Amino acid sequence: MSKSSTVGVIGLGYIGLPTAAILADHGVTTIGMDVSERNVTAVNNGEVPFVEPGLREVLERAVSSGALTASTQTPVADAYIVAVPTPFTDTHSADLSYIEAAADGIAAKLSGGELIILESTSPPGATEHMAARILAARPDLGPADIMVAHCPERVLPGKIMEEMISNDRIIGGLTPAAAEAAKDLYSAFCKGEFLLTDARTAEMAKLTENSFRDVNIAFANELSVISHKLGIDVWELIELANHHPRVNILQPGPGVGGHCIAVDPWFIVDAAPEQANLIRTARETNDAKPEWVLGRIEQALEASGEAPTVALLGLAFKANIDDLRESPSLHIAEKLAQRAPDAKILAVEPHIQKLPAPLEQFGNVALTELDEALERADVLVLLVDHDVFKSLPKSRLGSAAVIDTRGIWR
Repeated sequence: MSKSSTVGVIGLGYIGLPTAAILADHGVTTIGMDVSERNVTAVNNGEVPFVEPGLREVLERAVSSGALTASTQTPVADAYIVAVPTPFTDTHSADLSYIEAAADGIAAKLSGGELIILESTSPPGATEHMAARILAARPDLGPADIMVAHCPERVLPGKIMEEMISNDRIIGGLTPAAAEAAKDLYSAFCKGEFLLTDARTAEMAKLTENSFRDVNIAFANELSVISHKLGIDVWELIELANHHPRVNILQPGPGVGGHCIAVDPWFIVDAAPEQANLIRTARETNDAKPEWVLGRIEQALEASGEAPTVALLGLAFKANIDDLRESPSLHIAEKLAQRAPDAKILAVEPHIQKLPAPLEQFGNVALTELDEALERADVLVLLVDHDVFKSLPKSRLGSAAVIDTRGIWR
């Protein structure tokens, strides 16, 4: 893919926008497309609509140079990167409607010879489904007229701008030619190794990576529940066990969130329900952890007397970001607001400016600064290990009952 080519990035969210900005910053004419006029306006103004270290500087350069523009309409381009959401349904099967909408928009713009890459994390067969939908909408084109590949994103929120360039890249083509074309496109900025395979294997590789982590987190979360029952400090336990040269247990928490680990394993379960027993059990274990934390909070509130005040420290799904997707902390806050209407709930999330929509409906929840929460709380619940919380000395916690789900004040 030459720098004179135009790349259309469909979806300007947590993955699409950094991808578009980095491509444009490396000299590739890039047009971002998003259904949100707010996001499109922000991008065209060089503004970042979410927190990601290093993105603002790259975006500003890309926009000011003219290499990056954004639109609410699918552009005409030589290559397309589809980076749209792939949530799961109530039955934990993949919702491909966003991919299908992107495919419909792209199909109308094709003239033949284009490269179409699906970056969205998706179940095995989704790339083939996208290609089939595009060709069904364009009977004048045949399979040989387009190149289609799956190149899953493999970056960590908070380090996206670094890892998008340095991480190895899995590239799965529906044909070898498509894989090579995708490799050529990503070569514009990626310095990692390119690992070429077929599309289904590439799709499954991303799901496997996140399922591996989910299973290991589930082990840690189950250990935390067992340790609490037995009166054992789970963090000391894990620290001791990890001194074994072949043991590396992860850290427990209030659950698992985010757009990957909390979602992707279900795609494997849905694809092979009779075989994915361990993966399903891990998901169920991690999904049950917020309810266990809620039980501990409710016990502490009962011991605090009438009309207690509880401070929830952190709403994001992981430390030092503003991403609330599938956040167990947000789930805990919402359920607590429902089940403890007489309690005053102070939500402390330093990375957002207003109360998230799921909490706006409750009159007993307020977004609060940390100092005020520390001063007023009868019960203090640490849900996310943001740096600002980790730097707090235990002396600042006062006389509040403390529930530390991250082990930073033990």
